[in-house]
Amino acid sequence: MSEQAFVQILSEVSAFAESASDLAALQNFIVEIIPQRLPYYNWTGFYMLDPGDPETLVLGPFRGAPTEHIRIPVSEGICGAAVAQNDTVIVDDVHSDPRYLACSIETKSEIVVPIRANGAVVGEIDIDSHDRSAFSQRDKAFLEQCAAIVGGFLERTQAN
Repeated sequence: MSEQAFVQILSEVSAFAESASDLAALQNFIVEIIPQRLPYYNWTGFYMLDPGDPETLVLGPFRGAPTEHIRIPVSEGICGAAVAQNDTVIVDDVHSDPRYLACSIETKSEIVVPIRANGAVVGEIDIDSHDRSAFSQRDKAFLEQCAAIVGGFLERTQAN
């Protein structure tokens, strides 16, 4: 994927974040635009930490096949690992990673990027691909910038 595609998406996400009515609107915008522009992003979604149980991730807006993983303990899966490690996790072959919580037989690789607000992880962006080794360092940087936009939105709206 061209660097220009990443730059254009980030520009549109950033502009939308300036006027989004709430977090769900911003998340829905992101899960709509990213898979449209990046066709190897076959499942795009958000998991946010449950405010009543900060040891559990709760599924938010997503696009792709339905998942049975509506709630994920931070001690489980690749999604949990990203929160526990407070770092982006890229898995080139999910079938060789024992942490993988199977969602779709078609999924071959995954990237999970923490979202931080006020210095703490509050959720994550989770992307699955039907291609093995789909995610490069450019995807990582791009998604970390998306996560930073969401985190900045949360900081601004929670301060009001």
